[in-house]
Amino acid sequence: MKKNISLIGMPAAGKSSVGVILAKYLNMNFMDTDILIQQEKGKMLFELINEFGLEGFCKIEEEIVSQVNVSSCVIATGGSVVLSNKAMKHLKSMGKVIYLVTSFDVVEQRLKDLNQRGVVYKKGQTIKDIYNERVPLYENWADIKVDSASGRPEDVMNLIINAVLTSR
Repeated sequence: MKKNISLIGMPAAGKSSVGVILAKYLNMNFMDTDILIQQEKGKMLFELINEFGLEGFCKIEEEIVSQVNVSSCVIATGGSVVLSNKAMKHLKSMGKVIYLVTSFDVVEQRLKDLNQRGVVYKKGQTIKDIYNERVPLYENWADIKVDSASGRPEDVMNLIINAVLTSR
């Protein structure tokens, strides 16, 4: 049984884009927890955030991610998953957690509409505030860190593969 690879990082770090090609290359399954949440709840992320608020959405995310039971899967997580110790412990128990490191400048450039994108943030928080809050959490939970701003998704995939092979 192959273990899973969970990708964490800021919104717009490339978790989904890189995850799909990584799974294909490694002949693994792929799961995007944001899509899983939307499918299970029948609503878009921003709708869930608007309806249940920040804390309510985080509880939904924690519940769904903590119940994921897969193997041989690349899991692209939502950027807010690191706000839940329970969800992160579960992901770590199932395999490697890889933090796709992205500079603030790149995140700011890639993120256009926080609401439409379904980014979890407190009222009045800026992208910089979210970045400063989450980076220490990503650092804490990561087994491996990979620079995701370095190029195309294929380039990031190759960095991940090299990092996973050298960490064994």
